[in-house]
Amino acid sequence: MSLSLIAFLVLVAAFAVGSFTKINAGLLATVAAFGVGTLLAGMSIKDVIGQFPAGLFFILVGATLLFAIVRINGTIDLLAYWAERLAGDRKILVPILMFLLTAALASAGAFTPAAIAIVAPVGLALGARFGISTLAMGLVIVQGANAGAFSPVNPFGVLGNKMLDGAGASDDSFKLYAYCFVFNAVLAVIAYALVQAIMKRRAAKAEARQADAGNAMKNDDGADAPSSGSVSGPGGAGTAVLTAPAQTIVATGTKTGPVKVAATPMRILTLVGIASLLVLTTVLGLDVGVASLVIAAVLIVLDSNVQKPAVESMPWSAIILVTGIVTYVGMLEKMGALKELQEGIAGLGNSSLAALIASYVVAIVSAFASTTGTLGVISPVVVPIAMDPLLTPVGVVTAIAISSSVVDVSPMSTSGALLMASAQPKDERMFFRALLLWAIAMIGAVPLLVWFVFVQLGLG
Repeated sequence: MSLSLIAFLVLVAAFAVGSFTKINAGLLATVAAFGVGTLLAGMSIKDVIGQFPAGLFFILVGATLLFAIVRINGTIDLLAYWAERLAGDRKILVPILMFLLTAALASAGAFTPAAIAIVAPVGLALGARFGISTLAMGLVIVQGANAGAFSPVNPFGVLGNKMLDGAGASDDSFKLYAYCFVFNAVLAVIAYALVQAIMKRRAAKAEARQADAGNAMKNDDGADAPSSGSVSGPGGAGTAVLTAPAQTIVATGTKTGPVKVAATPMRILTLVGIASLLVLTTVLGLDVGVASLVIAAVLIVLDSNVQKPAVESMPWSAIILVTGIVTYVGMLEKMGALKELQEGIAGLGNSSLAALIASYVVAIVSAFASTTGTLGVISPVVVPIAMDPLLTPVGVVTAIAISSSVVDVSPMSTSGALLMASAQPKDERMFFRALLLWAIAMIGAVPLLVWFVFVQLGLG
């Protein structure tokens, strides 16, 4: 058994233990990185430590601290109130608005984690108000970021266009952006409809169980027993409470408008801070983690009371999880395990088959590591494949681009971690497992689908 295979199996084992137990997979992966790196690969401890994703750590800490403050001082409630007034009774507008907002930010150049960090806290809070599953809303937001991620001014788009340039197809830049946008828009609709249907079914089953329990109590006691499925209010007005795993939806018999949230000076200053985050990251090119920390520090100076609850509410377990897994993947790259995969792909000979395998490789690796880094690493392999006269360069690059980014919902990626950070603490494990299952589904289905559409059919 080769050293690289052993290293991959150790990662799978750590991942499996973390998925099905309460043990943090990131902690296991960090310890395993030192064990495999030093004992099997002959790396020094300093080399292993060097694989720690400091940039990703600052993004997670900065963004989660900033939006913990935004949540604690009520700014998210204010934004949700404004959006609720804009949407009115049109519930379907909520996910559409969140998708378009995130796509617009990414298209304007915002790094996808920055776009998600800005929109996710508001979108998830607003979705809960409208009875929309926070998981469904989170998937829509990530797909919105991916939809705009391959615009020519986005870091993802820059890497994609570099591959097109290498293959002599620089004029196809807009096609790459358009294909990725449309694909992610369709995927967002599918994800929203599927998750909402599942959550509705689960809520109906929970209500049925509550009704059965109420009937059983009635038969036992000979009198009506109160049930959480139906409670009579003053004047006989009924109030139904439906409990779903990710949220509690309260629907009253009397229709009321959104509860007004005051625009206090601190909330207005916080909104200025969020706008500044967008300017600093998109216009000035400042790292989203550093920019978030700066803005968070300013808000803490203005109101020091938010510091303690904000720091305590940060999702430290999710941060350890993501950085630990990425550290191990970095160790794999350092020891040459990922390079072996690249060389194996390049030596296949059949360009169409090589494109399919490359799509699966980038999907798997990107689910655990940086999509930007994955695209950068795979680029030398993709360019020769895209130059095959039997294939279309934009088709090959589009397949690679979509395969690498569609798995960003993985809880081990920055985007997925930000979704977990934006969710309620009680939903963290549910979010982790649901995002993991969705990422696995994307790894299994999307590379084959995009390969068939864009490479085999030659779309482009």
